[in-house]
Formats: sequence, C-alpha cells, structure tokens
Amino acid sequence: MYRTHRQHSLLSSGGVPSFIGGLVVFVSAAFNAQAETWFDPAFFKDDPSMVADLSRFEKGQKITPGVYRVDIVLNQTIVDTRNVNFVEITPEKGIAACLTTESLDAMGVNTDAFPAFKQLDKQACVPLAEIIPDASVTFNVNKLRLEISVPQIAIKSNARGYVPPERWDEGINALLLGYSFSGANSIHSSADSDSGDSYFLNLNSGVNLGPWRLRNNSTWSRSSGQTAEWKNLSSYLQRAVIPLKGELTVGDDYTAGDFFDSVSFRGVQLASDDNMLPDSLKGFAPVVRGIAKSNAQITIKQNGYTIYQTYVSPGAFEISDLYSTSSSGDLLVEIKEADGSVNSYSVPFSSVPLLQRQGRIKYAVTLAKYRTNSNEQQESKFAQATLQWGGPWGTTWYGGGQYAEYYRAAMFGLGFNLGDFGAISFDVTQAKSTLADQSEHKGQSYRFLYAKTLNQLGTNFQLMGYRYSTSGFYTLSDTMYKHMDGYEFNDGDDEDTPMWSRYYNLFYTKRGKLQVNISQQLGEYG
Repeated sequence: MYRTHRQHSLLSSGGVPSFIGGLVVFVSAAFNAQAETWFDPAFFKDDPSMVADLSRFEKGQKITPGVYRVDIVLNQTIVDTRNVNFVEITPEKGIAACLTTESLDAMGVNTDAFPAFKQLDKQACVPLAEIIPDASVTFNVNKLRLEISVPQIAIKSNARGYVPPERWDEGINALLLGYSFSGANSIHSSADSDSGDSYFLNLNSGVNLGPWRLRNNSTWSRSSGQTAEWKNLSSYLQRAVIPLKGELTVGDDYTAGDFFDSVSFRGVQLASDDNMLPDSLKGFAPVVRGIAKSNAQITIKQNGYTIYQTYVSPGAFEISDLYSTSSSGDLLVEIKEADGSVNSYSVPFSSVPLLQRQGRIKYAVTLAKYRTNSNEQQESKFAQATLQWGGPWGTTWYGGGQYAEYYRAAMFGLGFNLGDFGAISFDVTQAKSTLADQSEHKGQSYRFLYAKTLNQLGTNFQLMGYRYSTSGFYTLSDTMYKHMDGYEFNDGDDEDTPMWSRYYNLFYTKRGKLQVNISQQLGEYG
C-alpha cells in the first residue's frame, strides 16, 4: 500500500498572495517602528524617574522652553542681538519665540497699521503669522538666529533723504548784510538843461540768533535838488516750528496765492514749510502698491528712465516716497522675483498744482493788517486760513476762508488723479462784499484745472485752467479801495512814466479767465 505525501510550498497557488501580504505587514510595522524616535531614559540615569521629560524631542522639537540669546533678523537684516524667551504655545504647535507688540514695534514693525495689535497686551506673546498676512518666524538653532519675515507694507520706513528733527541744526549766530548801490551823473551841454546826480542804495540786512531770523529790506535814494529819503520796504521776524512742520512769521510778508489772490500783509502767519520735508516727499506723486511672491526687486520707470529701485520681502508692498517729477507720464512698475521671473504693470500719473501726497497736510493761518503802497486803498485788518489734505485713491481735499470788516469768503475744492484720464481739480468760492459806496454784493467764483500727458503723441497738457465768476463776486483787495473807481498813482520821479499806474473800476468785474499751457515734442526736430 502506497502512502501519498502532499508537499506544501509557499509558492503554491494561493500561497503567494498570503506570503506577500504577510511580508508587507511585517515591513510596514518595522518601518513605523523605526519612524518614531524614542529616548530610553536608562541611557542617562539608572533611575528613569530622575530623567526630565524627553517626549518633546521625540516630536521633532530641538529646544526646550527658556531664554536664549539670539540674533534677530528682520527681512534678511540683523536688527538686534538680545535675550528672547521661548515658550510652549500649545502641545500641538510646540515652542516658539515670545514676540511682544512692544518688541516688534522696537524692531521696526508697523504695529499701528494692524488693529489686532491694539487688542493685545503690550507684553503678551503675539501670533505674528495670524495677524500679518504672509509673515513668518523661524528659529535657526545651529546659528541661534531668529529669522522674521514680514511684507514691506508692514515695516516702518523713513522716506529717502529723511533726517530726524533732533539732528537738525539751527546754525550759528550771525549778522548779515547785502547791498546794491548805483549812481549816475548827468551833464547836459544845453544851457536850458540842468546837470545833476542821483544815487540809489538797496540794503538787505539780517540777524540770526538761535532759532530766530530777523530780516529787513530798506532803500535809500537821493537826487540833486531833493532831500535824501529812506524807505523801509519790509521787516519780519521768522523761526521754524518743528513739531508743526511749519514756519512762524511776524512782520511783513505775502499770503500764498493757491486759493485766494495773494496779498501783502503786516501781522502774524503760521504756515507749512516744505523745506522741512525730505525731497522725496515734496510735491505730488502717487502711492505704488503691489504684491511680491518672493524676495523681489522692484523697479519703477517713467518715460523710459528708472526713477526708483528697491528690494522687498514676500507679501504686499507700498512705495510712497517717489520723487515728484515736473512732467507727467505713466509709471511702469516691474517686479523681479527670486526665480528670475518678471511681472510688470502700469500706474497712470498726472498732477495739478493743488494735489498732495496721501496723508500730507498743508496749512496756513494769517492774522494781519492789509498792506499796500497805494493811496487808493485802506489798510484794514483781516484773517485768512487754508488747509489741504492728501486723501486716499489719489484725492486731495482743500478749503479756506477769509474774514475782514467788509468781506467774507469761503472756498472748498477737490482734486483727483484720474490715472489714464489725467488729473483735475475743481473748487468754488462764495464771497460777500461791502464796497466803498456801502453797496453789498454776493457772488461765486468757480475754478477748474486739468493736466494730462499723451505719451503716444508726445503732447503734454501741463495746465489747462478756467475761472468763471458771477457778477457779484469781488476779492479782498477790491473791498480795500476807498472809491468805486479811480487811478492808482505812481510816486516815482521819472518823467517818462505816467503818474498813474493802473485804472480800477469796481462797477465792472472780471467774469472769466482761461489759461492753457501745452507742450509738444517734435521727435528728431526737438
């Protein structure tokens, strides 16, 4: 009797899948076991209970909570080296540097631009990446470097050419004297003509004492047969008011002619002084905004010329310190990313004289007496105030008022940078006047300004202006006349010059005024 033996093989049908499945399970289990890091406390001490908790290192954490002295790097620039407290945020998020609102502000982060910072205690740890989009904080353990990256728009930045007020110098105490002298001697051969001499001296003198500046302009003249005469043309005392970015003037000066007609006065004036601003913030220029995907180079061109270049971190950026250019023309913005790719876009730009940069406030306040050299006008007291504010979206709001015994005026206007359509401003002035014959009048004056550059044609409408006034509109100077009509006389001694210099008639008013300034490039012809 034969006994049959059945041999079983792992390679038999049905056995192959079982073997492979078992092998996969075995290898997978081994892989998982190797992927998890575990520190045996027995390697450190015989008694494991005496060893600190090492579980955080098993999760990939490289440091324990505590204070570390680190280099702080903000947008690839070392800003400080100091002790930083590292705390455990949550068991899931692990350990992170405790950055407070106060410390971030000291580093140069513009915390005022994000309302969420105001809701936190200044000593509380700030979740920077949750408050500022595209921000990040990493810690390089090997180099002990705390690397912070925030978008350029979230960084405090000083305009190009900015000098802190505490570094301004009032100059030395000094006496100044400038003069101009001329003379003539006339000899006539005719017996009917008299010979004679004439002399003229113009003096510009001044004193600088600390922050004060005293200036005087006087003349002296003498002619044969006449008594020598001194004339004080103007005297004023002036000083800078640094906190207000303005200048205080006491004495003789002129009001600005941006809103109302410029008039001469003797009194007190406090007005903005653009000389206290860096050159990059004078005049009008648009704010350029964009988003960089990486550490990028920003280049701005106008009419083919590079006018600005800087580098920004990933995220949103804002450039507000472009130098004001005398000509209009679209701005070409190029963003060159770290990988070499270039994105570009255009920012249309045109300007009219009244436009101000975003956030800029320009003011002037005058309390004085009207000053004139004409015997036909009286010198009455008056007050004037004007204000300009650069708003968002390329707008500028402005207004002002004048007040005198026989005159009231108020004006309001708005200017726009309309991009491709140019720049415009429009304002209206309402005035109430009492003239020399005691007649009362009310009227309005409307003014429109426009500027535009046609790059394709090389045409530049630098300024197109039109003013229309109703029949009852008069200026402050009109109400200073003692009569309704007459001549303003010339007190000169030149026989070739008429005794009167200008005729005025308040029964008639100037109704309209048109001003156009157009330039055209002629290519190779200039």
